[in-house]
Amino acid sequence: MHDTPPSVPDFTQWPSFPFEGALRVKQLDDPVSVEPPRKGEGHRECTACNAPDDAYIWVGERWRVRAMDRPTGLPMVLILESRSHLDLGDLPNLLAAELGVMTVRLERAIRSLDGVARVHVNRWGDGSAHLHMWFLARPYGRLQLRGTFLSLWDSILPPISESQWRENLALVAAWLAEFGGRPLAEPPRIQWQAPSSIAAQSSGQRAAAEAEAEAVSVIEAAEEIPEPAEPAEAGADAQGSADADAESGADAEGDTDAEGDTDTDAEGAIDAEGDADADTEGSADTDAEDGPVGAANGNRARQ
Repeated sequence: MHDTPPSVPDFTQWPSFPFEGALRVKQLDDPVSVEPPRKGEGHRECTACNAPDDAYIWVGERWRVRAMDRPTGLPMVLILESRSHLDLGDLPNLLAAELGVMTVRLERAIRSLDGVARVHVNRWGDGSAHLHMWFLARPYGRLQLRGTFLSLWDSILPPISESQWRENLALVAAWLAEFGGRPLAEPPRIQWQAPSSIAAQSSGQRAAAEAEAEAVSVIEAAEEIPEPAEPAEAGADAQGSADADAESGADAEGDTDAEGDTDTDAEGAIDAEGDADADTEGSADTDAEDGPVGAANGNRARQ
């Protein structure tokens, strides 16, 4: 039985809260007895372990730093990951000490960018078992973005320009490389050639608008989206549906037999058509087996 939802908390009246108007608190779900595995737990694949170095902006012997796939609303959003498949509480003393050094170093690198006032460091970890730390840059002068709602504002603000984003990535990577490791982010190339026509310029603007619409922010990142718990009734419902389908198929088969007993000519026609379908299906299966296989087989993703 659900508890009565509480009244809307006072922080909804804070200047930093990104929403206004009538709000209500969601009903709290009942707790589950067993939580679903995160990415990298049990039989679930680890995205970070499988990501190549070229998916990151800087790589070292034991740490890597990556960015989002495309610009978001904040000047910089980066993810610090360990190379080893460990969570925060599993770090040995060496990596635990290095985590402190890397956190300070990356915070300084991001804070050195133009227009950055503060760097928020966050760790959630409900979506992935591989340690990842989030670094979010708050724009200078944007006092409304101060505090705990910065990750929400990242989804709301319009994305920064891709050229500025790429330049910021290259600056951070170069800063980190001063202490070791290898920078992989490159600054944007200068576009010397202007669009040849208004149509080409309009096409470029449309492509930029589509990229902006597809931008994935911190709050929407796959690493921070926990797997939903599967209700126990789902399996029973699926089984019941399968039983119902089987029963329906049996009834249909009975109807076909009755019809065959009544009309022998029709049954012969159906049998002939079935033989033709079987021949066609066998030919299609053979073609599919002879065809090429594995076209689909041809890395922050923070904390």
